[in-house]
Amino acid sequence: MQTQQVKHLVWFRNDLRVNDNAVLANAAKNTESLLAIYCLDPRHFETDKFGFKKTEKFRAKFLLETLENLQENLKMHGISLLVIQGKPENIIPEICNTYGVETVFFQKEWTQEERNVETQLSKNLNASTKLQSVFDQFLYHPHDIGLTFKEIPQVFTVFRKHVEKQSQVRRTVEIPIFSKENLVNDNRAIPTLRDLGFEEFETHPNSAFPFKGGETEALNRLNNYFFETKKLGVYKKTRNGLIGTDYSSKFSAWLANGSISARTIYWAIKTFEKEQFKNDSTYWLIFELIWRDYFKYVSLKHGDDIFKIDGILNTDYDWYHHEKDINKWINGTTAEPFVNANMLELKHTGFMSNRGRQNVASYFAKTLKLDWRIGAAYFESLLLDYDVHSNYGNWMYVAGVGNDPRDRVFNIQLQASNYDPNGKYQRLWLQNTLF
Repeated sequence: MQTQQVKHLVWFRNDLRVNDNAVLANAAKNTESLLAIYCLDPRHFETDKFGFKKTEKFRAKFLLETLENLQENLKMHGISLLVIQGKPENIIPEICNTYGVETVFFQKEWTQEERNVETQLSKNLNASTKLQSVFDQFLYHPHDIGLTFKEIPQVFTVFRKHVEKQSQVRRTVEIPIFSKENLVNDNRAIPTLRDLGFEEFETHPNSAFPFKGGETEALNRLNNYFFETKKLGVYKKTRNGLIGTDYSSKFSAWLANGSISARTIYWAIKTFEKEQFKNDSTYWLIFELIWRDYFKYVSLKHGDDIFKIDGILNTDYDWYHHEKDINKWINGTTAEPFVNANMLELKHTGFMSNRGRQNVASYFAKTLKLDWRIGAAYFESLLLDYDVHSNYGNWMYVAGVGNDPRDRVFNIQLQASNYDPNGKYQRLWLQNTLF
C-alpha cells in the first residue's frame, strides 16, 4: 500500500494551538496536503547540570493534555498530528522521507538549545526539503516595533511607551479546514506520563492552578475570567493575591506552551472594553503581556548572556553554592515562613503566584547570595508555566544582573505582612500540606 504524499509539514514547538497560529496559516497556503508533528524530545526530560530534571511531572502532564487537545482540534480541521518520542532532528527527516514533504514550517526560536536542534535538522534533511520559520510568540511582532534588536531599550518603561505609541497589534489569523481525505493513516498513540518516566498523580487540592492543558481549556478560561465572572475588571486589585484560581488570569501556562496567543488575549480585552467597561485593570493585563514581550526582546538582543552568571550587565557578585541552603529553600525549611509556604506550594503543585516568585527569588539570590542560575533551573524544572525568556529575565532582574540595575533586596517579613496579613496563605501550606 502506497503512503499518502504530503506537501507541507508543520513542526509544532511552543505554539500548541489551532487558533491564531501563523505557522499553521502559512503552511496551509497553496497546498491541499498538510501534516503536523510534535516531538517529545528526550533531552527535555534529562537532568541538568544543577541536578534538576529539566521538565518535572507537572509540566509533563500539562504538555500531554495539551497535545491530546491539539490532536483533536487539528483533526476537526482535517489535519493529522503525529506525537513521537525522539529528537526532532532525527524524527522529522524520517517523516519527510516517508511522506515526500517539500517544506517544514515551524515557529522561530533563538535560544541556544533550540538553535542547535534547527542546525542539526537542517543538516539531516534532504536538500530538496526546505525549512521555513516565522516569529509567532509576541504581542507586538518584531517586524512592527520599529526597532532593531540592538536598539531594544534597557529599561522596560521606555520599551513599553515606544511600542504602545509606534506599533499596532496584528489581527488574529484564521486556519482553513482541510478535507478529511487529508488525514493520514497513522494510529500511534500519544505517549503517557509513564512513557516519559513519571508516575500518574492527582492535582493537589490546594492548587491555585487546577486547570488542564490545551487550547480548549485556555479559551474556556478566557471566557470565564473575562465575560462570565468579569474578574478582568478587578485584575489590578487582585493580582498580588496568593490563594485560589481567580486572583490572577492564570493564562501564563497556556501562553508558555502556545495554547493561546497573546494576540487572542489582547483582542478579547478590547472586546471586553467595548462591551463591558474599560479601566486600570483591563489595561494592566495588556501591560503584563508587554512585559512578557519585553523579556523575549531582551533575549533576542543579548542572546545567551541571559544564561550567564553575570547576566546582561556583566555584574560581578560573589555567588555561593551551599547545598544545605539550596535544599532548605527547595524544601521550604528556611528561616522565613513566607518563603517556605511559597516553596511548598511550588513543590506540590508546580505553581506559585507572581508575588511569591519575587520573594523567594530575592531571598535565594540577595539574602542567601546563592548562584541565581540554580534557582532559575529549579523554576524551569517545576513550573507549569515555564517560559525561558520570562524565567531567566525575571531571575536576572531580581538578582541584580538584568534590566534593573538597582540592587534591591525584598524585606520578606514586610512582604508577608502586606500580602498575607492574617497568615492564611502561610497556614494553608505550612500546616495543611499533604506530604
